[in-house]
Amino acid sequence: MLSESLNPPLNDHLRRVKAIHQKDLDSGWGRVLMPNALDRKYPNAPTDWRWQWVFPQENRWKNKKTGKEGRHHIDESLVQKAVRDAVAKAQLTKRATCHTLRHSFVTHLLDGGPRYPNTPKNSWVTKTQKPR
Repeated sequence: MLSESLNPPLNDHLRRVKAIHQKDLDSGWGRVLMPNALDRKYPNAPTDWRWQWVFPQENRWKNKKTGKEGRHHIDESLVQKAVRDAVAKAQLTKRATCHTLRHSFVTHLLDGGPRYPNTPKNSWVTKTQKPR
C-alpha cells in the first residue's frame, strides 16, 4: 500500500529501531505497555519485537510498582510538527495535517475496491464507505 520509494527508508528506520530494542532487551528492560490484559494472556508480548513502537521515545518509562522499564511511542505533537514542516517545505497552498493524510489513505483504500479484500467487513473503513 505504500509507495515503493518508501520501502528503503522505512526498512532502514525499522532496522535502527530493532537494534535499539535489542539493546534495550540486552539491558533487561526492552518492553512496551500492553493494551487491556494482553500482558497477562501473552506474558512475553511486552518484549516481543512485533509489539514495539515504530517511532519509540528516546527515554524509557519506569513502573514504580513493579520496577519494570520500557519505551512508549513518541509524542504525537512531534509527528504533527514534522507534517507541518513538510507541508511548508513543499509550499502547499491547501491546509494539510496528519488527519488529512489519514482521510487520504482511507479514500485511497476505498477507491481501490476489490484490491483490498482483507479489509474487515465491520471496520471503520467500510462503515464510512461512500456509495458507488
